[in-house]
Amino acid sequence: MKPTSPLYFEAFLAQCWRDGNRCGRHLFYDIKQRGYTGSFSNLERLLASWRRPERSVKDSGSPATIISHQPGRDAVPIRDPETGAVISPIVAAALCMKPRSMLTISQARRVDALKQGSPEFTSMRSLAMRFRGIFRSRDPGKLDSWIDDAVNSGLVAIARFARVLHRDLDAVDNAIELPWSNGQAEGQINRLN
Repeated sequence: MKPTSPLYFEAFLAQCWRDGNRCGRHLFYDIKQRGYTGSFSNLERLLASWRRPERSVKDSGSPATIISHQPGRDAVPIRDPETGAVISPIVAAALCMKPRSMLTISQARRVDALKQGSPEFTSMRSLAMRFRGIFRSRDPGKLDSWIDDAVNSGLVAIARFARVLHRDLDAVDNAIELPWSNGQAEGQINRLN
């Protein structure tokens, strides 16, 4: 990386961010003093990627999956170890659902970075893999335990999903146990619409 990129100064900027210095103009001045030759707008794009996840945490009342919460520190976006780009919530969600055996090497590295930086991602991935395993094994006996763990996980979306499943447990048990699917009929109905 070159001094024309704000990522060249990422360690310094992250420390300033944690210390509460979040004003773009101040940070621009500080990194200019350290040799930054890029534009203010490039720095602002980087800072916007840091602000966006924080806003989503404040707005939703629950932690975003791409935020690292370390005790005693402010939230810092989790970055792709290969590219340095912030891992988006959509990418994190997709990686949360994919078993390790189906991940590419790059995806596995992203999963490891997310797990290291976000306990919420780790919990969500564990619950997602267990849920997938229940369906693949066709064993509804493990569902009650999964629902209890999901409701008590502290993850708002997963807890809500688990409560909805619990409302119609017989239908969910049948979906797990029985080999039949209405997928073909639904596909034909959607094709006709």
